[in-house]
Amino acid sequence: MKNIARALVSTAMIAGSAIAAQADEFRLGLITPPPHIWTKAAEAFGAELAEKSGGAHSVSVFPARQLGNEAEMLQQLQTGALDMAFMTVAEVSNRAPNLGAFYAPYLANDIAHAGRILRSDTAKSMLSPLPGQVGVVGVGYGMAGLRQIVSRGDVSSMADLEGRKLRITPFAPILDFYKAVGAAPTPMPLPSVYDALANGQVDAIDMDAELIWVLKYYEHADTILQSDHMMFPMVGLVSARVWAGLSEQDRAMIGDLMASHVDSTIDSYIEKEAGWLQQIKDTGKTFTKVDASFFGDVIDEWNVAWEQKSESLGDLRTTASETR
Repeated sequence: MKNIARALVSTAMIAGSAIAAQADEFRLGLITPPPHIWTKAAEAFGAELAEKSGGAHSVSVFPARQLGNEAEMLQQLQTGALDMAFMTVAEVSNRAPNLGAFYAPYLANDIAHAGRILRSDTAKSMLSPLPGQVGVVGVGYGMAGLRQIVSRGDVSSMADLEGRKLRITPFAPILDFYKAVGAAPTPMPLPSVYDALANGQVDAIDMDAELIWVLKYYEHADTILQSDHMMFPMVGLVSARVWAGLSEQDRAMIGDLMASHVDSTIDSYIEKEAGWLQQIKDTGKTFTKVDASFFGDVIDEWNVAWEQKSESLGDLRTTASETR
């Protein structure tokens, strides 16, 4: 009888875990503020999931780091404490270095080309190892704009960046890039950037055009370099633990809908990037467009280092060449 009782308890616990994994209300975390394109896409995903599931599923969206920074949210995804996230590929690449290939300097010619790279079969195949490697399921890519440089001082050559404290997103590919430039890369969370630039805690920032304009970083800048030097992908993630508890039907529905909404951000940035850049230019700040030659040997140095860290870098370069 004791063995039977233990078996019944065990069965109940397993069933309870499965039910918990299939909870009607999913929690989705982001670091972006409520008006941001990623946040709006997350809310649209939640609304469509509720509609398509007949109200069986809903999504509560937690923007602006309400559930922690990306490293903390990734840990929550791994344990199943968080169901979903729209997250920078940058953070995921800290656990899966192969994804660092996306940050190869000048991999993309322009914002539309970046979108074609992210929609390629090569890019999609790079998500396959994530469940075993990181404990998350990647359903598809979105992106932010290409990276630009905002500086408190004049910048007419790469030498002008040497020794300057330059705010970066804390991950290895961009850290390596700015070390090679000779700057002093300074990791810093997004909410701290405006004040840090205003009070001189940092001398420059690496940022996309949307946030330079919307969050008014240009107000404390002397120079904006439109360098377009890196793409900045985003990925829609589901906890592998949560995914394992879903029915095949729910996996298909959630995966397809999330992939569609993260992908929609690509079209949004392609449509709006030029307008943001023009608005920044119209502020009257020194606005200079530079290309790969501005960075001299830094690009080759980065590529040599990352060929050893990412087995997909060569394939991604081939795909970039084929989609130009």
